[in-house]
Amino acid sequence: MQRKPIFDAIRRLLGRGFKPSEVAALDAAIDSALRPDNPDPLAAPLEAGPDAIALIREFEGCARLRPDGRVEAYPDPGTGAAPWTIGWGATGPGIGPGTVWSREECDARLMEDIARHAADVRQAIGDAPTTQSQFDALVSFHFNTGAIARATLTRRHVAGDTAGAATEFVRWNRAGGRVLAGLTRRRAAEAALYLRG
Repeated sequence: MQRKPIFDAIRRLLGRGFKPSEVAALDAAIDSALRPDNPDPLAAPLEAGPDAIALIREFEGCARLRPDGRVEAYPDPGTGAAPWTIGWGATGPGIGPGTVWSREECDARLMEDIARHAADVRQAIGDAPTTQSQFDALVSFHFNTGAIARATLTRRHVAGDTAGAATEFVRWNRAGGRVLAGLTRRRAAEAALYLRG
């Protein structure tokens, strides 16, 4: 599909050229409109896609697998204490020293947690034009940080500043006041997914 006539028409209507973030948003909208499975090209995705799930699985890992095939809880790597975590990064009430789950319980909780975090991302970004890759990166970010509602990254995304939003991922690479190599790698992977458009 030739995009130039669309961009030219919009330039004439606006009476000006485009910012790079506007070009990215228009490209995303056109790509989305051309997908037969998305009736609303400007709507944010409704759920996390395979890229979000894969990224979360890769960086969370299902740690502390015991010889009997069950999984035990472990302390936060950044603090050495709370929050205690089990399976694919699950935390919360009832998870602490001595907590043991089956692999099936870990997998089921992962999908519940991803759905909950995806709903938070949808609420935070509202009707901002968002590609599936951007949405997946934001879900992974929020799954790990819990910060989607307060992050400058989110405000920049909503404003259509995709380049600025992408630079914000790297700022979230600390735990317990220390820069962690694993968080630095994760933020880089999320930013790359986000920029894939």
